[in-house]
Amino acid sequence: MKAPPRDFLTGLFHRAVEVADPMAVLADHLPERPAGRLVVIGAGKASARMAEAVEAHYGPCEGLVITRYGYARPCKGIEIVEAAHPVPDAAGEVATARLLELVAGLGPDDQVIALISGGGSALLVAPTQGVTLDDKMAVNRALLASGAPIGQMNVVRKHLSRVKGGQLAAACAPARLLSLLISDVPGDDPGQIASGPTVGDSSTAADARAIVQRHGLDLPQSVRDALDRPTGVVAPDDPRLADAQTRIVAAPSASLQAAAEIAREAGLDVRILGDALEGEARDLAAEHVRMAKSLQGDAPILLLSGGECTVTRRGDGVGGPNAEYVLAAALELDGAEGIHVLACDTDGVDGAAEVAGAYAGPDTPRLARDAARDMRAALDANDAHGFFGAIGGQVVTGPTLTNVNDFRAILILPRA
Repeated sequence: MKAPPRDFLTGLFHRAVEVADPMAVLADHLPERPAGRLVVIGAGKASARMAEAVEAHYGPCEGLVITRYGYARPCKGIEIVEAAHPVPDAAGEVATARLLELVAGLGPDDQVIALISGGGSALLVAPTQGVTLDDKMAVNRALLASGAPIGQMNVVRKHLSRVKGGQLAAACAPARLLSLLISDVPGDDPGQIASGPTVGDSSTAADARAIVQRHGLDLPQSVRDALDRPTGVVAPDDPRLADAQTRIVAAPSASLQAAAEIAREAGLDVRILGDALEGEARDLAAEHVRMAKSLQGDAPILLLSGGECTVTRRGDGVGGPNAEYVLAAALELDGAEGIHVLACDTDGVDGAAEVAGAYAGPDTPRLARDAARDMRAALDANDAHGFFGAIGGQVVTGPTLTNVNDFRAILILPRA
C-alpha cells in the first residue's frame, strides 16, 4: 500500500461508488422496445442517472422520474423533476400526481420501466386520504429521529401512502411492468427499497401502529386515524401484479467486493464483515474497534462492511450515521496507533447534510484539541458533521448519482 491511509480508504470508497453507476450496470437489464408505448417512471437519488442510462440505450423516451434537488441529469425525452429529501415537499407531491396520471390508461401491449433507488420513499409523495403533506413531513421527521430500523420506517410509510407498498405497480396495470432497482437496504429486499412502490407487501396497518407505539412516535391525530382504517397496500398475490417483474441491478455486496479487490492487490488481508449490518452507529463502531484492536498484528488488515446504521437523536447537532460511526470509533480508539476509519454513504449524503461521511485516524484526538473540540461532547450532541468539519475530517463528494447504502472501512496497520 503506497498511498497515505486516508487517501487509500477514500479511493476504496470511490471504487465502491463507481461500480454502482447506473451507466455501468443498467443496459444489460433493458428489454426490447414493446409494440405499444414505452413509458419510463421512477424515483430516488439515482433515478435521474438511471433515466440517462435508459436513453443512452433506447434514445429519447417518454416518461418522468423524481430525484433529489441537485441530482438531475440531462435527458432528451424523460422529464426529470427535483424534489426534497429526506423530508418530502410540495414539488414531490405534484410530481407524484403527474407520474400517476402518466401511467393511467395504459394497455397490455404497453411497457412501463420503473427506475427505483434509495430516497424514493421521500420523493414519491401521495398521502393517503385524510393525511396532508404537512402530516407526512411530520411523520418523516419523527421516524428519522426515532432510531427505528429502515424496515420499520418503511412499514409506517407504506400505510400512509397511495403509491408505496405495491400501489404504483397496481396503477400501471394492465401494462407490463419491469422495475429496475438499485438497493440501499440491508438484505436487498425489493419491498424495502424506496418503500416498495412496485412490489407487493404483506404488512398491515396494525403492524404500522405497533411500530408507532414501540418507538413512542408523536404523530398528528390525522395520521393515527389513517392507521386505524384499511389501507391501500397491495398484497403480493394481487392479480394487478401478475405482469410485474423486479430486478436489482446494483447492490452493496458488489461495491464491497470491488473495494476488496483493490485492497487485496495492495497486499492487505481483507475481511468483509457483511453488507447488511444494522444497529446504532455508535454501538456498531465500538464493536468494530474492539475487533480491530484484537486483530492488530504484523500484517495489514482491512475490515469492510455495509448496511445502514441508525442514529437515535438526543442532541441538536448536525450529524449522520456514517459520521457518527467514525466519531464513536475515534473516541473508542483514542489515538491508537495504526488504525484508520472511514465511513461514507454512497449517495454522497450522510443524514441531511451535503457530506458523504468522515475519516478518523491516530491524529484525530490531537486535531480535536487544536480545534478546541471535545469528541465526547460532539457525540452526545449528535454533532459529528460539526466536529469533522472543524478538524478537516469530512469526506465531501457531491451527488454521486447512485445509492448502495453505507460503506465502512477500517484499516489496521502494524504498530511501528
